[in-house]
Amino acid sequence: MTLRELQKLAKQLGLNPGKVRKAELIKAIQRAEGNFDCFDTAKDYCDQLNCLFREDCLK
Repeated sequence: MTLRELQKLAKQLGLNPGKVRKAELIKAIQRAEGNFDCFDTAKDYCDQLNCLFREDCLK
C-alpha cells in the first residue's frame, strides 16, 4: 500500500495522518481498527490473518 493510500485510509478512520513514517501511520491505523499495533514486529510468523498489512509486514 502506498503512503498516499495509507493517508487516505487514515483520514477515513478519522485520523490525522500528518507527516509520520509509513510504519507509524500503519500502527495508528491498526489501533483505530481495534487491532494490535504490531506492524513490522513479526519474526517469520503472524497470527493476525485478517490484517490489511500482513503481507507487507512479513516481507
